[in-house]
Amino acid sequence: MERQKRRGFFSRRVILGATVAGAMVFMSIGVILWGGFNTVLDVTNTMGFCISCHEMEANVYQEFKGTVHDANRSGVGASCPDCHVPRPWVHKVVRKIRATNEVYHWLRGSVDTPEKFDAHRLKMAKRVWRAMKETDSRECRNCHSFETMDPAGQRPRARKQHQNAMERGNTCIDCHKGIAHKPVHKLLSEEEVEELERPDPDLVREVPAWFIERMAEAEAAEKLAKQETRAQQEKQKARQQERTKQAVQDTAAEYQSRIQELEARLAAGEALQDAETSEPAGGTAQAQSFGINWDKAPEREVTVFYPGQASMEWVLNGRDHSGVRPFKAGDRCADCHDQEAAAIGDRIVSGEILEPEPIPGKRGSIPVTVQATYDDDHLYLRFRWPQGDHAPVPFVKGGKMDPDHPMKFAVMLSSDEPEFADRAGCWGTCHHDLRTMPHAPDEAAREEAGLPLATQNGITKYLKESRTKLEIRGRGGKPRGGWNRLRESQEISEALDAGQFMDLLRYQSGNGAVEDGYVLAERVTGGGQGFDVLARLESDDWVLELRRKLSSTKAGDVSLEPGQLYNIGFAIHDDFSDARYHHVSLGYRLGFDDDHADINAVRR
Repeated sequence: MERQKRRGFFSRRVILGATVAGAMVFMSIGVILWGGFNTVLDVTNTMGFCISCHEMEANVYQEFKGTVHDANRSGVGASCPDCHVPRPWVHKVVRKIRATNEVYHWLRGSVDTPEKFDAHRLKMAKRVWRAMKETDSRECRNCHSFETMDPAGQRPRARKQHQNAMERGNTCIDCHKGIAHKPVHKLLSEEEVEELERPDPDLVREVPAWFIERMAEAEAAEKLAKQETRAQQEKQKARQQERTKQAVQDTAAEYQSRIQELEARLAAGEALQDAETSEPAGGTAQAQSFGINWDKAPEREVTVFYPGQASMEWVLNGRDHSGVRPFKAGDRCADCHDQEAAAIGDRIVSGEILEPEPIPGKRGSIPVTVQATYDDDHLYLRFRWPQGDHAPVPFVKGGKMDPDHPMKFAVMLSSDEPEFADRAGCWGTCHHDLRTMPHAPDEAAREEAGLPLATQNGITKYLKESRTKLEIRGRGGKPRGGWNRLRESQEISEALDAGQFMDLLRYQSGNGAVEDGYVLAERVTGGGQGFDVLARLESDDWVLELRRKLSSTKAGDVSLEPGQLYNIGFAIHDDFSDARYHHVSLGYRLGFDDDHADINAVRR
């Protein structure tokens, strides 16, 4: 029997009957195909490829240029794939497959003009937002993560919202839509906004202990910085006061010398001209006080800022105000905006946002030093702020809206009974249809409505508790607000008895008049127990002291009790201003011997 010829190495059978040679051929082809496939993936994963068609280059790329993701102080920029293509291979392939739909529409010319692109922009954006929501903003987290953020390097609003996101289950895209391209998220309906930004319980994270510690350190550093700034301002003011005091003393000495000279001439029988008896320039003013030693009362600096046409409807509309979600969840306006009130005021007063009639030279904010103390019967409040320069109003004859009053001051107090008082303070009384606001009704509409309110000069402040409904979003072009949806008088009386009102105290510098009223269905300017005000100018600073009885039996008055917290907000009409052209505070908490209160009244 002839020996069977032995097979060579490459002829050996391996897997599924294939020879070694065949397997190597297929392996080589596979490697080439795999390498080619990955090469194609890499080539199509570049900024250059993404903007190689004019639809992308002429639209979204032009919007992207100059944004914080394109150029920033760290020198680390992002490209299209960083945000729109997953890094994990499987997800990347899925994304590439889905991109064939985009290629199809490119071939069809669906978005080959700016007009066509804008027509489809919102639909495309919602697709991206939905994908990012489903993946917990996976592509954002390639560069950012809650766990590595240092709250000490963030603004107060940012660090507060990042803490909220961890605790409530929100993700990056909930808040950061429209940061690299046109803000088309403003075209979303309120229902779409709520759905897109709804917290996901599966995304709740434990807030790291170090994060909380760094937040506390940041807040302490900011407080110290403000104290140091205030101390420098006080030193500068003291030096100015010393110079003023010296000038007064010099004038008094000159005046006394002149008197002695005149007396000597009279004794000698000389006749004096009328001009010689005129009083010298200068003089002193007798300081007024309630007898309070304010040095023992802690100071709290509050920045009042120019609000423009920001109404409660604006605050509650997600398309206008991105902070509506945390606001509805219980966060206070001051939690996010206390440290940035001055910057907000500058943006609004310039006409950048919320102000169609900017006043050149008007200041965007005013720093106010607030102190509080109390005794068995009274609460005492002291406010001090710089007077500022005159900025003539271009659309008012004479440049002064209220020429009789250089300054007007108002403060509102409330319990937590009004719905928004604990978060927004007196902002709950400001609406889109008030006098000088965007949707203020004209005189004919007010007369036709025939409401039992004082509407002759326009709609005054009111609370939502007095209306059957507020139009928040302005659907279908509807006026926003609720001026003509007044509840029955019985319901309003019950709301007043239940404490659903804002106690209103107002002062006018021109005649020294005070008004003790409240806000519910409208602004009521009388009927309260009354209060006392001492106001004066000291070295170009307004100083206003207010004394009010703690307890009252009058309707519309809030009775104050030590051990309780109350809501407080105030407004300053400086420089002869009127209506909404004032400066307002955020809502703060007033307490009695309570270090946790924003404004702490200490016992005398």
